[in-house]
Amino acid sequence: MTKHKADRSLKTLIEILFVSTRLGLTSFGGPIAHLGYFHAEYIRKRNWLDEKNYADLVALCQFLPGPASSQVGIGIGVMRAGVLGGILAFIGFTLPSVIALVLFALILQGTEIGSAGWIHGLKIVAVAVVAQAILGMAQKLTPDLKRKAIALFALVTTLLWQTAFTQVGIILLAAFAGYLFYKEQKETNDSVMKFPVSRRFAAVCLSLFFGLLILLPVLREMTSISWIAMFDSFYRSGSLVFGGGHVVLPLLEREFVPAGWLSEEAFLAGYGAAQAVPGPLFTFASYLGAVINGWQGGLLATAAIFLPAFLLILGTLPFWDTLRRNPKVKGALMGVNAAVVGILISAFYHPIWTSSILAPLDFAFAAVLFSLLAYWKLPPWIVVAAGAAGGALMTLV
Repeated sequence: MTKHKADRSLKTLIEILFVSTRLGLTSFGGPIAHLGYFHAEYIRKRNWLDEKNYADLVALCQFLPGPASSQVGIGIGVMRAGVLGGILAFIGFTLPSVIALVLFALILQGTEIGSAGWIHGLKIVAVAVVAQAILGMAQKLTPDLKRKAIALFALVTTLLWQTAFTQVGIILLAAFAGYLFYKEQKETNDSVMKFPVSRRFAAVCLSLFFGLLILLPVLREMTSISWIAMFDSFYRSGSLVFGGGHVVLPLLEREFVPAGWLSEEAFLAGYGAAQAVPGPLFTFASYLGAVINGWQGGLLATAAIFLPAFLLILGTLPFWDTLRRNPKVKGALMGVNAAVVGILISAFYHPIWTSSILAPLDFAFAAVLFSLLAYWKLPPWIVVAAGAAGGALMTLV
């Protein structure tokens, strides 16, 4: 590698770490809000991916088990600068909440912060961010009546039938509908998704994902080492969850509370803290690990619960790029992308809107924040700061 290329690669890696860390410090509101923040920063502002590639990546990560927003961030990092870029994108986005939740576990356990005014302000910021992302994606992904109908079906179904498998079922149905409607349609915007990982490496990642899923429970039974038992529980939880962070919580509760790893009170206290920090909700595992085995346990839990997300995104994207170019697969993907818009709108209403807009003042403040973001084009981190300050002031009104 020439010195010029090395300098350019290092600059790209530093940029990925810097941008993702800023997102990790300011991305409040849960996984759907995170997709909005990613869209604003990576797509609108920096143009690291075009709209279609971003939509396809989101569609794939919605279908895979694990934390969808973290997988999208990892995928963007990998496409930008290889595996190391994906690792740095993950570290930047995840580390702030990991540090915060480990500190909560070690120092502030049991502190009630969920009712703080600035927390409520940050929830209102999430309303503005997600609204902007939905408007942008809906214009691109649902331009005709058939795709609008698919989005509407996804919206209504996810609102009225909320189970762990609803989202996967809707995506499968939308893929079939898109295949029927658009299998013969040629798409003009056939953009290239750069993914600098070989298929052989991808196959190794997929083999490792399934191998660990089988091997870890065997090792757990054969040994009495608590670290292996912990790693197995967190890895399995991260591997078998569809639907994002909120779905992993009951899985983790069943793994750790009945077994006596920690009390129900400690579990619920950490859940409150996890809602209050930016970044992925899966970092709740960092809190649990720190309660069980100190900061070392927190790091082990974080690595274990996110490892499946890494292996799956690295293992599927090289094959995904070829698949999505097939005309029939492209038709199915057009249906899936439309369904993702409906799923986003559903999540925008519940839990984001229902937990944030509780009074006319909240709606007025959300409208102001949306205008700052969409019309005045202020950076998201400034809107986040304004939301926190405004939320604190609103408690005085």
